[in-house]
Amino acid sequence: MSKLSSNQTKTKSSGSFFRSNPVMNRLNKMDVVSAAPDEKAAGYGRITVKTAYFLLMTVVGMLAYLTLNQLVFSGQAQTLSIAYKGFTFTTSVMTIIFAAVAGVLAIITQLIAAFVPASIPVTGTVYSMCQGFIISFLVFTVIKGYEYLGLLALAITVVVVFTMSILYTTGVIRVTKKFKMVLMTLLFGMIGISLFSLIGFLIPLTRPFVSSILGNFWVSIALTVLSLIIACLFLISDFAVIDHVVENRMPAKYEWMASFGLAFTILWIYVKILDLLIQIVGKSKK
Repeated sequence: MSKLSSNQTKTKSSGSFFRSNPVMNRLNKMDVVSAAPDEKAAGYGRITVKTAYFLLMTVVGMLAYLTLNQLVFSGQAQTLSIAYKGFTFTTSVMTIIFAAVAGVLAIITQLIAAFVPASIPVTGTVYSMCQGFIISFLVFTVIKGYEYLGLLALAITVVVVFTMSILYTTGVIRVTKKFKMVLMTLLFGMIGISLFSLIGFLIPLTRPFVSSILGNFWVSIALTVLSLIIACLFLISDFAVIDHVVENRMPAKYEWMASFGLAFTILWIYVKILDLLIQIVGKSKK
């Protein structure tokens, strides 16, 4: 990874970048601590390698699901028939349990990584593998017969990440106070919608109303697109954080945090794009 931008923003010890994800949030809160003269400073190249490592572990997680599906899951009774966003698939109880465990483990390792940065080489690896496992479950089981959507989502993700990096490096998009305000507004708007939806669903009187709204195709698409836009803006913030780490010559140990934070956002973008494609194709199937 070459120098990300000529528009780096250096912060004083009392300042911080906007929180892009749990891991970057932790990194942002840290005061600028330059590496000692005899200590290796963080570098763009090593951050790139570590980010690639986490993404490779995602592929390993995908392969793990495919292996288990071939050797274990396929031999189980396919007793469950589940409808998901226009797709109906049959699977075994064991497959669902494994997918659920992977989801829970992803949440747990994400939180541990956020609060115990030193654990990121391990927790980040497990998180990435779990994400890969879940992605394979979606692509090769939930939307079986439409596996090309996984590759299409990957291609679009690459284009999105490349485009965001160009917009950042050329200074078209800068991490300014206005940028942070827009991002914060979108984020809290999304959180507010989620909370009101959850509360409305838990109340028996309003549950049918909330279900009908959230079940509407266009509402679902709008929320997914909004979430994708937020993720893309977070990516810009991640680039700024990486610049912050490298340009302030922070110790090399912070490379793991910066790398995992970037990988986290890239995977988030991929999953959102895949979800959007699934909804669109699922609607057309009907």
